[in-house]
Amino acid sequence: MVIRIYELDRRSEHMYTNESEIRGYVESTYQGSSIIMKYDLSEYKDRLSTLNMVQENHIPYMTGRVKHFLVLRNPDDAVFADILSREGREDWQIRQALDSVKIYRGMYPEESAEIEENSPESLRIMRDSLKVRHYARSTQKSYMQWCSRYLTYCESNEIITNSDSAFKAFLSYLALNRRVLSSTQNQAFNAVLYLFRNVWLREPDNIDAVRARKPLRLPVVLTMEEVRQVLEQTKGVAGLVIRLIYSSGLRLSEALRLRVQDINLENTSITVRSGKGNKDRITILSSVIISDLQNQLEQSRERFEHSVIPVSLPTALERKYPNAGLEWGWQYLFPAQNASVDTATGEIRRHHIHRSGIQKAMREAVRKSGISRHDEGVQTGSSKPSGSPF
Repeated sequence: MVIRIYELDRRSEHMYTNESEIRGYVESTYQGSSIIMKYDLSEYKDRLSTLNMVQENHIPYMTGRVKHFLVLRNPDDAVFADILSREGREDWQIRQALDSVKIYRGMYPEESAEIEENSPESLRIMRDSLKVRHYARSTQKSYMQWCSRYLTYCESNEIITNSDSAFKAFLSYLALNRRVLSSTQNQAFNAVLYLFRNVWLREPDNIDAVRARKPLRLPVVLTMEEVRQVLEQTKGVAGLVIRLIYSSGLRLSEALRLRVQDINLENTSITVRSGKGNKDRITILSSVIISDLQNQLEQSRERFEHSVIPVSLPTALERKYPNAGLEWGWQYLFPAQNASVDTATGEIRRHHIHRSGIQKAMREAVRKSGISRHDEGVQTGSSKPSGSPF
């Protein structure tokens, strides 16, 4: 087997565990194939610039991230993120790298299809099974990543993939070697369990592996004054999203996915579509933020009228109503500044703003407010403390 690894600088080679680990990953993933990694990404750079998808000063960095990804022979997102983390990259750099790869895959779907053909048969069956059962896209992505890591672990340790002992060993490896959080290990457990039950059609027995224990935590409850202090430190679009989350009891993903037609200013209500459990519901709209919402709608309307790029829609809906993406009612309430590639279709579409910007704004608001008793849920805006002033 011939492996030629280009573009790895001294720092990257040093930060990996060792070169044999990279070689072992490639060999276990692409057995018996000759891999010569030489890539010219000038076309990718030109398309990023022409489509005005990202800021010009970000293009060189995004190109570098994609080149790094291709050098490693297209690992799945979880493995790529793990490699970047071991290199000492910051969280924002890892997100930038994954976003860069996402855009690249959308621009060149034929390469993604080739990679999918080289993936194990069990993963292809699992991908189809998840789609048939209408699992959320985020759940599909997470399950596929964990099962890919599980199969790679089994191959590298030369153990039978569909055996109970392999399942136990992988869970123990995550708890003892990787020291993952309990929630992370449970997610991996559910993903591999799905693989056993729905692909290999067998029920694993006596899974008594070392499990990461979930700590018991007391909920953090802010007073009305503390909530006001935090919200007073928010501003702009991110501040409006945060106030909407707290006043209407929304999850972050639900707030970002809101479309114009979901807002009813007259009845002061919001329709949440495909929420937790893929269920719709109606919730309240606080009168305190109606004025800010009207300003946001006006700004979104102005951007919509100067754009010819349709908004992203669910696949079935886009097929049934091909022009719906250009209608005002279907536009996102909080649209992203630039268009990007829809990985499901490979087309250029408009999407909502990224969740990381809201999370960063929330952390900054908590810091400025001077409140010291908070947990991760309060920082990211993923939960609503009691005592909200709305």
